[in-house]
Amino acid sequence: MNSSSCIGISTMKPCCRILIGYRISSIFGVSHIRSNHKIVNNSSKLHSKSKLSCYNDAKCKLIGHKKGVIDLNRRAFFASGSNWGESKILGKNKLGVNKDSSRGILVIPHVASDFRNHSTSIDSHVNEKGFESIYIQGSLNVKPLVIEKIENGNEVVKEDESRVQVNGSGVNLDILKDLNENVETESEASNIEKEAWKLLRDAVVNYCGNPVGTVAANNPADKQPLNYDQVFIRDFVPSALAFLLNGEGEIVKNFLLNTLQLQSWEKTVDCYSPGQGLMPASFKVRTVPLDGGDGTLEEVLDPDFGESAIGRVAPVDSGLWWIILLRAYGKITGDYALQERVDVQTGIRLILNLCLTDGFDMFPSLLVTDGSCMIDRRMGIHGHPLEIQSLFYSALRCSREMLIVNDGTKNLVAAINNRLSALSFHVREYYWVDMKKINEIYRYKTEEYSADAINKFNIYPDQIPSWLVDWIPNEGGYLIGNLEPGHMDFRFFTLGNLWAIVSSLGTARQNEGILNLIEAKWDDLVAHMPLKICYPALEYEEWRIITGGDPKNTPWSYHNGGSWPTLLWQFTLACIKMGRPELAQKAVAMAEKRLSVDQWPEYYDTQSGRFIGKQSRLHQTWTIAGYLTSKMLLENPAKASLLFWEEDYELLENCVCALSKTGRKKCLRFAARSQICV
Repeated sequence: MNSSSCIGISTMKPCCRILIGYRISSIFGVSHIRSNHKIVNNSSKLHSKSKLSCYNDAKCKLIGHKKGVIDLNRRAFFASGSNWGESKILGKNKLGVNKDSSRGILVIPHVASDFRNHSTSIDSHVNEKGFESIYIQGSLNVKPLVIEKIENGNEVVKEDESRVQVNGSGVNLDILKDLNENVETESEASNIEKEAWKLLRDAVVNYCGNPVGTVAANNPADKQPLNYDQVFIRDFVPSALAFLLNGEGEIVKNFLLNTLQLQSWEKTVDCYSPGQGLMPASFKVRTVPLDGGDGTLEEVLDPDFGESAIGRVAPVDSGLWWIILLRAYGKITGDYALQERVDVQTGIRLILNLCLTDGFDMFPSLLVTDGSCMIDRRMGIHGHPLEIQSLFYSALRCSREMLIVNDGTKNLVAAINNRLSALSFHVREYYWVDMKKINEIYRYKTEEYSADAINKFNIYPDQIPSWLVDWIPNEGGYLIGNLEPGHMDFRFFTLGNLWAIVSSLGTARQNEGILNLIEAKWDDLVAHMPLKICYPALEYEEWRIITGGDPKNTPWSYHNGGSWPTLLWQFTLACIKMGRPELAQKAVAMAEKRLSVDQWPEYYDTQSGRFIGKQSRLHQTWTIAGYLTSKMLLENPAKASLLFWEEDYELLENCVCALSKTGRKKCLRFAARSQICV
């Protein structure tokens, strides 16, 4: 296309500066190279221009979102129409059909599966004999279809009123009416997709001329963006997948490498430094004066490791999402050289060392504080929340695929295998509840002091909430939200359960049971907007005690039972894996009716998700990206298969007990192995 715009992307090198008030570690042997190259920068909204200075050993250009700057020595990042803001995808074709039912009817007997990728036009031709023919013309290599209807004076040849003869075959008008309605619906959906792509591209953040991520929300009318103008690791994942599925991998590669550089810095909060493998929750591209006072400006990356977050909580899930996205990048693009780089391999090991560090915990699940994941406010999830365990399991499986095994990593790989084996058994055995399991808990004996105790965590039957007794369906079940000594959190947390399906943390039977429960409880978990982040909401005194009276997490709002459209892509991925795409299509169609009209909110309030959240940001990027990713996954299920995992039966054979010299007579894993069978 002659009008294409390109953004030049050079091979990733330490570019510009990273704004942190602490010294950089030399773990990767990286040092900054000063240069006085001038670049043109856009503001955070990518409009105003000023002269900046980058640190880079290659010429650095900052490119606005309206016109691209082409550097012949660089690879093209994106080619669209006339500008960067245009979507690359082709929308579904609009078929113009004569609304006068007595004149002509469009019939399309066999349409290729890639019909939407071709330009099609319709022309009408009327001859002297009263015949009307509608021809479909375009790039499809087919003969024109001719639909004819004979008129005799003012009267039409009468047959069955609901049928018309086409080449000797009867066609039902009701079916044709449904076909036309479907075409109109698809056209509307195509317009929504185009709008979503434009908004997603408008949210792209550039750093030294290269796209490095998307802001959390990009609402021009928002006068107080707080930290929504930053690039969050967890928020960028659906955006990254949308770009990858659309054939645009450079922005994801840039993101992975820039956040990797941030990982190597030392972090300090009140004179205490967390582990070196910690990934930031977010970062922001800032423009600051260059040292020297000559008015020259430069771009810097300013990361937040939790020292500015609400509650000063470290983002445990950031490193896990980074590893998951790194694998997805390789699977979709085929560029496995990135994960084989020395600095990338070191980054993976640092994250794993942080997660696999020995402690006082007796369980294989990862112990975290409240607010250390997507639910980043006080919601009573401290301990061993399911969301963290599902992401932890996925990150371990990703790392096992990507780590280069040598003398320096063989012990780490062995530790990964042992942890995977123990974690899968722990979650499958103790987190799963269905009608049968709840009845067992209801009859639990307590205060069992024995290695053979049935009630290992000393759960008191009175902990079973009254709402659960009538809510749990006869068919299906789910993984509870948290498990600690003397405590089971029976709330349904959507992300953790969906990602347990995607990663095969649950058994095949459990994974099917989770989707059965969602289908059975559709009015509770989906209702008017998919999907509830958790169910049910904390209310009354329970809300006051657990959340501390959080005014943002009031019942059925935000993290406390709010509806989050970004969960659509994970629901879609889980449904495709389990052979239930119709459930995902139903949810996407429901969201499609409101998201664009409501300006892509962050979340919805009320028990049925009818209201836009009272503090919800509009033009929320991961809402937009989640919708686009869901649509592309449904259109191309083969791509979806690159993003989920099947059961690893080799893990079931590995048990750390086999390495023990204590002479234990039996291992509970073998007793529970029958659960693996469907």
